[in-house]
Amino acid sequence: MITKRIIPCLDVKDGRVVKGVNFLGLADVSSPVKLARFYSESGADELVFYDITASAEGRALFTDILCEVAATIFIPLTVGGGINTVEDFDRVLKCGADKVSVNSGAIRNPSLIGEAAKRYGDQCVVLSVDAKRVDGQYHVFAKGGREDTGMDAIEWIRRGVGMGAGEIVLNSIDTDGVKKGFDLEMLDAVCRVVDVPVIASGGAGCQEDFVTLFNTLPKVDAGLAASIFHFGEVDIRDLKSTLHQNGISVRR
Repeated sequence: MITKRIIPCLDVKDGRVVKGVNFLGLADVSSPVKLARFYSESGADELVFYDITASAEGRALFTDILCEVAATIFIPLTVGGGINTVEDFDRVLKCGADKVSVNSGAIRNPSLIGEAAKRYGDQCVVLSVDAKRVDGQYHVFAKGGREDTGMDAIEWIRRGVGMGAGEIVLNSIDTDGVKKGFDLEMLDAVCRVVDVPVIASGGAGCQEDFVTLFNTLPKVDAGLAASIFHFGEVDIRDLKSTLHQNGISVRR
C-alpha cells in the first residue's frame, strides 16, 4: 500500500507566512523559518514553500528566506513562485529545494516543463495548478489565482504530465480556505487522466476531511493544507494516528 503524505504549505508574502480564503483577504500568520522548523519536528512528510506574489509582481522568488528555511528542516522541500526559466530552477535548487513547483511560468512557456525535466529529472518538476469552476468547466488561473487563462484545467494537467511533470498539485480555488473538505470532484477528474502523484490542496477543515479524501480517492497521494496546521486546529501527529486507525497507510 502506498504511504500517504501530509504536507503543510507556507504561503509567503513580504517575508511572512500569510493565509486567506479563496486566494483573497490575506492575513499574517508567522515567520516561515519558525513554522518550517515546527513542521519538520512535528511529523510532516514534506513542506511546500510558495512565494505567492512573485509571479504577479513580475520578480524572482526571494531566496534569502528560502535558504534559511531549507537549512532549518530535515524533510523534502518543494518551492514555487516566480519560476519562469530553467535558471530559476537552478537557483532555487541551489538554495536547498528538493523539488520545484511551476505554475504561471509554465502557462506562459509550456516548454519549461520539458526543459527542466530533461535537466533535473521528472521527479524534480511539480506542476501546480490553480483551478476554479467557470460556467461548469474547470479553468486554469494564473498569477496567484488572479487571472483566468480560459484553459481547461484537466487538459492542461494531462499535457503537463506528458511534457515531463512528475507530480501534480491541484489547488482548488473554490474550496481554498473554506474548510468544508477537499474538492473531491475536481481531484477525481485529475486522477482519471494522469499516472503521476497527485497532491490535493484547498479545503481541509478537520481530520475527517483527510480520511474522506484518501478513502474516496485512493489514487490521491498526499493532502496539503495550511491554516488548519498553522493555527493548531489539526495536529499532524494526531492526524496521522487517525488515518492509521482508519486503515490508511502513513509514516508514523
